[in-house]
Amino acid sequence: MGVGTSVLAIDAGNSKTDVAVVATDGTVVGAARGGGFQPPQIGVEPAVDILADAVTRAFTEAGVASVGHVSACLANADLPVEERELAEALRRRAWGASVDVRNDTFAILRAGLLEDAEPRGVAVVCGAGINCVGMLPDGRTARFPAIGRISGDWGGGGGLAEEALWFAARAEDGRGEATALREMLPAHFGLESMYALIEALHLGRIAPVRRHELTPVLFAAAAAGDAVARSVVDRMADEVVAMSTVALDRLDLLDEAAPVLLGGSVLAARHPQLDDRIRALLDERAPKAVPRVVAERPVLGAALLGLDQVGAPTEVHARVRAHYEAAAS
Repeated sequence: MGVGTSVLAIDAGNSKTDVAVVATDGTVVGAARGGGFQPPQIGVEPAVDILADAVTRAFTEAGVASVGHVSACLANADLPVEERELAEALRRRAWGASVDVRNDTFAILRAGLLEDAEPRGVAVVCGAGINCVGMLPDGRTARFPAIGRISGDWGGGGGLAEEALWFAARAEDGRGEATALREMLPAHFGLESMYALIEALHLGRIAPVRRHELTPVLFAAAAAGDAVARSVVDRMADEVVAMSTVALDRLDLLDEAAPVLLGGSVLAARHPQLDDRIRALLDERAPKAVPRVVAERPVLGAALLGLDQVGAPTEVHARVRAHYEAAAS
């Protein structure tokens, strides 16, 4: 395969990396999976080393040493300055003649935009955290810093777990209203009280990473009718709709039938209360929006963004989509 306008697609999340080498005709000729991409924790170059392992394996399978264009959608590329820094780090690896780096939320957005001729729309992703991006065919985008409470963000699996703990702790000591979360959260870890859970978390007997296990417990309490849990789920829906409608407005998409794509583990689970409220609020605030849960693999989005950049025809896009649809079936 000649280099030409072939594309190296990288979707790098906090926990895993997917890489694909796409030939000029849209055939996926190499693929690999690697570890998570966490430059804030280990530094930029060591994080890129983890990408390099997967890229090397994909290049070997494809029989190439480089490509025409690198399309990398990376976790922790939250600000434009971070995207520029990471793009320069990837250029030093000489994987491709050109490099484009975006936040990994753009991969989910582009994968879910089924119209490849003129892709336009908005995506909200709720995994461990929450983020929202939008794009137009002319290259304009809408985005948020999405780096936590200092940038006005709330929610995602981590935020929901923290909120559940907060309400349950206050129910335990009498500062807050009664909620089944008081019993359900400690019971998940085999403990008898919120005090015991607080102690176990504080002293490290339960690893911080296990807090994400409490998000499904919150949804179970809400489904059983607990008023406090239901209020937290409603707030999550409100936040999803607030971000998506602001992004639609920034891109002048409120008055047309634009997709609003819902991705990440929290939204992909399709919890009825959350899903129903999101759709009801969108119907009120953005009645022409078309909500859809994204099932496509994010690395497909990275590949499609790369093909957009090199001006590939729509039949090339379609061949890449067909590859990942076949792999998912």
